Amino acid sequence: MGGYNLANLANNVVAVSFVFLQLSAFILAQNSTTNSTEWLTLDGSPPLVIAHGGYSGMFPDSGATAYSLAMLTGVPDLVLWCDVQLTKDGAGICFPNIMLNNASTVEGDYPNMANSYIVNGVKKDGYFSIDFTLKQLQSVLLTQGIYTRPPHFDGRDLIATVEDVFMNNQPAGFCQHNLSMRSYVISVADSVLISHISSPEIAFLQQLASPFATTETKLIFRFLDQDTIELSTNQTYGSLLKNLTFIQSFASGILVPKSYIWPVDETSYLLPHTSLVADAHKNGLEVFASDFANDNVFPYNYSFSPVAEYLSFIDNKEFSVDGVLTDFPMTSSEARDCFAYLDSNASVHQAKPLVISHFGASGDYPGCTDISYTTAISDGADVIDCPVQMSKDGVPFCLSSANLLNSTLVTQTEFRNLLTTATEIQPNQGIFSFSLSWADIQSLTPVISSPYAGSLLFRNPKFRNAGKLISLADFLDLAKNASSLSRVLIKIENAKYLAVNQSMSVTDAVLSALENAGYNAPGAKKVMIQSTSSAVLKVMGGKEYELVYEVDETIRDAPNATIVEIKKFANSVVVNKKSIYPLVMGYLSSLTDVVPHIQSFELPVYVQILKNEFVSVPYDFFSDPIAEINNFVKEAKVDGVITDFPKTAVEYKKNRCLTMDPSPLYMSGVRPAELIGLVGALPPAEPPSPLLNQDDISESPLPAVVKDASSPPTSTPEPPKPSASGQHQITASTLVSLLSIFIAVFLML
Repeated sequence: MGGYNLANLANNVVAVSFVFLQLSAFILAQNSTTNSTEWLTLDGSPPLVIAHGGYSGMFPDSGATAYSLAMLTGVPDLVLWCDVQLTKDGAGICFPNIMLNNASTVEGDYPNMANSYIVNGVKKDGYFSIDFTLKQLQSVLLTQGIYTRPPHFDGRDLIATVEDVFMNNQPAGFCQHNLSMRSYVISVADSVLISHISSPEIAFLQQLASPFATTETKLIFRFLDQDTIELSTNQTYGSLLKNLTFIQSFASGILVPKSYIWPVDETSYLLPHTSLVADAHKNGLEVFASDFANDNVFPYNYSFSPVAEYLSFIDNKEFSVDGVLTDFPMTSSEARDCFAYLDSNASVHQAKPLVISHFGASGDYPGCTDISYTTAISDGADVIDCPVQMSKDGVPFCLSSANLLNSTLVTQTEFRNLLTTATEIQPNQGIFSFSLSWADIQSLTPVISSPYAGSLLFRNPKFRNAGKLISLADFLDLAKNASSLSRVLIKIENAKYLAVNQSMSVTDAVLSALENAGYNAPGAKKVMIQSTSSAVLKVMGGKEYELVYEVDETIRDAPNATIVEIKKFANSVVVNKKSIYPLVMGYLSSLTDVVPHIQSFELPVYVQILKNEFVSVPYDFFSDPIAEINNFVKEAKVDGVITDFPKTAVEYKKNRCLTMDPSPLYMSGVRPAELIGLVGALPPAEPPSPLLNQDDISESPLPAVVKDASSPPTSTPEPPKPSASGQHQITASTLVSLLSIFIAVFLML
């Protein structure tokens, strides 16, 4: 199995310092990059990737582990960033803030050493590095300072000195303690290679101009928020931005928050970019952008893709920043070397994975709408999908669920009183498609799905109600005229219920639509029929369709006899992500044999459902959806991915690093269980997922359609089936159902 070895991250700090100096010397001589494009940076060289405190998006900022991982997974010319703080005895340490209590164990180690100081004109209470000697701090452990990030690696690393790690930043507030940051930086430059010195204080940089005039060290002026006052000039940073000629008199570059370049409006959409980069380059100033993090809230324009955000700063055909300061250097490395300057018409570098949309481009638009499907096509999906539902008058159409509450604003219409129960479909009440005519359904307003609204991650709210629902016939016509598509996928569920309770044959409706649209003719696009029901797939056999069996539970494997049985009615299999990569506490615990075992019977395997939101991505993939796709393809070797964001998967197939041998480390797969192996105490092991047995896939044949059924779907339900855990699924009360509707309406407002 490939991938980089995370087990080596426990190396001591001295080793980190040694390796960094080696890399720096090599890059100064070679300036190597995998992309030979002439960049739009100031000097035409590739933009730098600057690891903010190492890989601080995963491990505690400025620790040995964070710096080691950054170098392991970053570009060859990676730059390490160290926020320098001075101790009471004048030593320099790397720590993200002048106050130590937010990201270390100092408060517990020295409970009586809190103090108060005026920092940049504001009184601050806490634990300050200037109150401790280096010896005192050498026993203090680092912790994760951003509380939304995993705390599982707290206490692994000690506070490190600049000599141990290195880079630079000038915090304010040391002069009153007779501590000279200027003297320290000048002295430390004799023992470590400093490529850049950054400070938000003009006077400090002016003092360094002469000592570093004959060196290759660059002085970078760091801009803070535009309304903040720069102390040595008593001007706001916003006003200083208008005088770049003055900045050029003492600095060779500027470091700005990314919003200085790509501002964002109050609704979290991008505004037109400013002229800052062009203006700075005209004045001979390099521009570095900060505040990049995969686990932050993105402007909606990026569809939760951190690679897309980086590319807007380094590959927008108008300018490129000269470097990015990031908590996740692996992602910025792959953006620069694998994705930047790809031709818009670049071909994919490999056939796999087959990119299958999930309700169209449902990460950007309401699922199963015309705009969702046309976007998936323009994004380059290989396959678009239609989950077929039936209207009251027998029209098959595309919608994610038979329950209209899930994907439309039906509760805001006259049809809100059509609540009914269909326990064979779901335990709670709903408003089902077969209660409304197709004309009524066409009048409904679709709504985008935001599966992580609980984490305040909402999808494209400006277009949350965009598009129109379309019939299966219109879907097939749309796909037939899209030359880029290789296949269509039709998903069929609830066939038994519809036959017995609604006098409808959804399988006949699908077969008729395919015939009428010409999909049975020679040379027509390939058709995939997906279902969790073996009975449905058996009915759909006999044509040149690819029959796809969906395993609707998490499994750890399937006996040979089960796979042999599946092969009798299916040509391929869909499994969920956890059936391939089981998780413990959000970390990969193993890689199962599900994919190779099923593939050994000549059945392709597709994985579902991939999403871009960072909370959907296991920690091992560093909040990077590209890294997740890469692992499923390179390590798990799936044949296809089913995704809400087909554009991301298509761009993955185009990236130039797929053609490199060996693959760069930032595009190598990870090894399951290595990252969680660095975690201390683990919770008790959960019971393993079940095997997929023959009883799980066997079904009686679909019943014949019951003509003129008059009984409503509220008839006596069948006894609830036990879930995989052995617990019975209980039908919710009407009160709970009404509460669910209330919540659904609230989320749609």
